[in-house]
Amino acid sequence: MRGIGGCIALIVVGAILTFASDWQMESVNLDLVGVIMMVAGAVGLGVYASVLKRRRALGVPVVEERRDTL
Repeated sequence: MRGIGGCIALIVVGAILTFASDWQMESVNLDLVGVIMMVAGAVGLGVYASVLKRRRALGVPVVEERRDTL
């Protein structure tokens, strides 16, 4: 998982599995898998935001890569 986009993707896929799918599998509860994915995405967002906030408070420069295209 990489950054905010990965966390949001986990939340979205988890919500789709939980609320929008009617798939049935014998050995896997897809509703539970979706809830676990949503929780993991929310925890990831919290951790990412906390680390980013701490970096900015400490004055660590956030380096952004910029590529100029011709």
